[in-house]
Parts: sequence; structure tokens; C-alpha cells
Amino acid sequence: MTRRIRRTTTSLTALAATGFLASMAVAQDWNEEPPHGAAYDQTPAFEGQTRAPALESGNVDLEQTVVLDELEHPWGLVQMPDGDWLLTERPGRMRIVTNDGEMSDPIEGIPEVDARDQGGLHDVSIASDFDETRRVWWTYAEPRGDGENATAVATGILSEDGSTMEEVNVIWQQQPAWASTKHFGARIVHDGEGHIFVGLGERSDPEPRVYAQDPQSTLGKIIRINAEDGSPAGSGIDGALPEIWSMGHRNIQGAAMSPDGQLWMNEHGPRGGDELNLIEPGLNYGWPEATYGTEYNGDELGQTEVEGTQQPNYYWDPSPAISGMAFYEGDMFPEWQGHALIGGLRSGDIIRLQLEDGMVVGEARHAEGIGRVREIEVAQDGSLMVITDHENGQLIRITPEG
Repeated sequence: MTRRIRRTTTSLTALAATGFLASMAVAQDWNEEPPHGAAYDQTPAFEGQTRAPALESGNVDLEQTVVLDELEHPWGLVQMPDGDWLLTERPGRMRIVTNDGEMSDPIEGIPEVDARDQGGLHDVSIASDFDETRRVWWTYAEPRGDGENATAVATGILSEDGSTMEEVNVIWQQQPAWASTKHFGARIVHDGEGHIFVGLGERSDPEPRVYAQDPQSTLGKIIRINAEDGSPAGSGIDGALPEIWSMGHRNIQGAAMSPDGQLWMNEHGPRGGDELNLIEPGLNYGWPEATYGTEYNGDELGQTEVEGTQQPNYYWDPSPAISGMAFYEGDMFPEWQGHALIGGLRSGDIIRLQLEDGMVVGEARHAEGIGRVREIEVAQDGSLMVITDHENGQLIRITPEG
């Protein structure tokens, strides 16, 4: 089940900077569409905040190998120490997949999910001592009755034969529940100190989205909880629930720790305004009061700068619908060391960012046309593993050609 596609990452020719930009950043060919926010005279808050110069280094021919197809909207992916992968499908299935493309039956013991629309089974993560404990965490849209639902975090022990999730415990539940089928988040990141961060959506609709600014709600927040039991381990924001680490988020779709131990998360804007943020405790990231996006009908939505809120480190307009995220640490792509890799759902590619001192100093696009990239993981051998979010989604290995 291997396809070999010669995909040369575009050697991008610098184009003239647009009048929209406050910096001398060039507009790459993937950014030829005018920014939606230009109609409202939106301008970046600082140089390099959007449309960074095209990266000229690290452009390589890529080989794509389809490891597995006919997956139903795959969402989460993590490699186990033996080299096999745990993979989730939104309808509520978690499976084991080998590097040769053998797929297990669905693992038993996973709680019921609300799989309507953007709901379902989402991210999956394992303990650093998985070899001994076989501990797994996952996020999902939990049905709460009367059409309401919310993100929940569960943990369990994967049986030795990989067939069953045992000792399952729901350790955390988002509040309030809402009758919405959108914007659940919900990426998981371990901090290496016994805690997990979870990035949470604000449920999309105008009524619940305002809760992103409510410190007594966990809609539109990043939380930090103790991995063992879900008890709060937040930042101590005045007047906030004790698990809240930061607030003012829309719909977090990608998250990763950088090699230097900093937490980064990305989130969807509405129409334009996708954001990459360096997450620090106690900060307010602005949504829905501050945004570089517009309403889907084109109307103005919020302001780009609001006192007391944090500016995104980087934003995209138009929106590539960014998703899963990883920092590259491996041997196969030596020029990519430390670069952020982000999946594009709408753009159908892999976005590579070079970061320096919290700033994006260059951007490149790879594997254009691969499909709706939901998640990216760096495998133990340094290759990239990508899942595409389609009715017939795929697990794809990406390596340098040759």
C-alpha cells in the first residue's frame, strides 16, 4: 500500500510585500489571497507577526508512503515504545496500528462519545513510563444528556494484549456543558512533572463563546491538571477556577512542548486569524474580544488589540485551518531541527515554521495536496507520521526521497 509521489517543497520566490503588512515580510504564493481583515484596516501589532518570509533552506523532495487508509476521521496519534501507534477515530474507536499497516480491532472499554459533527474521540497520549504502567490518557466529547455535551479527559490502563482499556476513570469534565457540536479542542501535552495541559474550545456559538472570558468556566481555556487524578494544578489566576492556566482561547487544535521546554498551542480563528501562541500562565489571549479574524459572513468581529490581552506570536489570514503540531527532533531532516510543524486542514499541507526568541522568522509549506492534515508526529526514526481527517482518512509516513 505504498505510493511514491515526487513532491518538491516549493522553492518559493519572494513576492512584493503587500500594503497590509507592517513589516517587510514577503507574501508567499500560498498567501496570494488578500487578508480578510484588510477590509477593516487590520494591521499586525509588530513586525513579523504574519506572513513571515519564505524559508529557502530545508526544501527537500518528499516520499509519501500510505501506511493505512480507510480510517474514519482519524484525530489523535501517539507512538508507543515498541514502535506501534495508538490512533483514535472520531466515531469513538481507538486502535493499535503497526508500522507495517496492520490495524487492531477497536480497543474495548472506551467510554461513549458524542460523535456528532466535530465531536467524538479526540487526542490520545501515553505515560513516559508506559513500558511499566501502560497508562493512557484521551480526550473526547462526552454526552451529558438533553443534547448537551462537553470535553472530558479520561485515563486507563491498556491491557497487555492491547485489546482492552482497563481501570478507566474520567478524571476531568469541562463546565458548563452546552448543546453544541463544535469547538471541543482538545489537545493533551505533558509537562514532564506529573501534570497535563489540555487546550479547550469555547463551543463556537455566540452564546457560549463569551465564556472564554469567564474565569469560572472552562470553555475557551487551557487547563493544567494532575495527570493521576485530574485535580487542579493551574496558575492561580485571581478569581479563576484552580485548574485554569490561561484563558481567552477559541478552538485549540494543536499543541506541543518545544525542545527548550516551552508550551506552544495553536487555535482556529473564525474567518482568518488562526493563531500560534506561546502559552504562559495567567495570561488572557483575547478571544472573542481580540482577534485578527472576521465573522464568516465578513462582518467585523472584535478588535485586534485589547488592553489586558496577549497578542498572538503569529497569525494567518487567510486561514489554513491549522491543526496538529510537533517540534522536529530527528535525523532525517537535519535542517528542520527545532522547527515547528503544523498540519493544515483547509490548506492541505504541512506548515513549517522557524522560531527564534518566540518569533516566527520563516515559513515553508510541504506535501501540498496531501489532504486535511489533522495530526503530525515525529516517529522514533525521525520520519513524520501524518493522519488525514477524511471519511476515508489515511496514516501516511513522510521521509526524504531517495
